[in-house]
Amino acid sequence: MKNVLLSILVLLVSSFSYNKGKQPSEQPYQLGEFFKFKINYSGFLNAGYATLELTEATYNNKQVYYAKGFGANTGLSKIFFKVEDHYQSYFDKETGKPYMAVRNISEGSYKRNQRAYFNHYTNTVFLKDIGRNKEQKIDVPAGVQDVVSMFYYLRSHKDIDKIKENQTIDVDMFFDDEIIKFKLKFLGRETIKTKFGNISAMIFRPMVLAGRVFKEQESLTVWISDDKNKVPLKIKADLVVGSINADLAEYKGLKYPLNKK
Repeated sequence: MKNVLLSILVLLVSSFSYNKGKQPSEQPYQLGEFFKFKINYSGFLNAGYATLELTEATYNNKQVYYAKGFGANTGLSKIFFKVEDHYQSYFDKETGKPYMAVRNISEGSYKRNQRAYFNHYTNTVFLKDIGRNKEQKIDVPAGVQDVVSMFYYLRSHKDIDKIKENQTIDVDMFFDDEIIKFKLKFLGRETIKTKFGNISAMIFRPMVLAGRVFKEQESLTVWISDDKNKVPLKIKADLVVGSINADLAEYKGLKYPLNKK
């Protein structure tokens, strides 16, 4: 279950198209928004959970959005392989561009404690790897996002409701010490059954790099609500070892009512 929260966050952010310009004024989220996802890994029931919460913070004397993600496993899976992942992002309220990202994870013997500082004028990231006592400056593409800020940023895309079936979009995301590129394919729409009722959903399939975490290039499928919120409802992923299913288990603070059938 290496990088379990990363896998879930990647699935979330990979379900939206990319916009390097300024966000629309009508953002689909607001302060206080909260999601909790129940994660099942292979044969384990209730193997873990992931949460994502949006609040406010001060960064360099400026009021910014502060998003915090957390993931952990539970029950029997915790006995064999303990997971506790923390992700944070400080990003601009108008442009959605990140200022600083935190990645502090512990997954068995694999641990990382990193801080990434974004400079959008020079298109660089200053990365401090606390665990390995390492610092480096990395060139990045214009408009790059971190894994958490991208989730909120891409939900605001002005053309997401106009995307056509089988259309693909490229996405740039900074993670660890590299740029990860995704090619996204929109598959269509369908109504799915959730614990909150039947909900109309948009279906996306990100094309990912096979072999490291995911089994094949088309190993991921994501369902998001086909309404103004663009809430992730259901996720399925085939990994190199086993598979992950994640379902929205709890939410609060949505800007708009969830569109139930």
